[in-house]
Amino acid sequence: MKPSDLRNMTAEELLQKEKELRKELFNLRFQQATGEIQNPKRISAVRKSIARILTIITEKEKQKTA
Repeated sequence: MKPSDLRNMTAEELLQKEKELRKELFNLRFQQATGEIQNPKRISAVRKSIARILTIITEKEKQKTA
């Protein structure tokens, strides 16, 4: 997802999206360990998406306090 799309989401939606991505990351790592993974580059893409979400959550929290 694009950061601009993520910024339009609420905090609850962002947390839900993070939860979904963490489940996907777990499944991808499991597939990698068993040798069944179709697209190994997807792991790094999911990790970057999680980082983006966490960054935007932090930005939103700082805006509330400022």
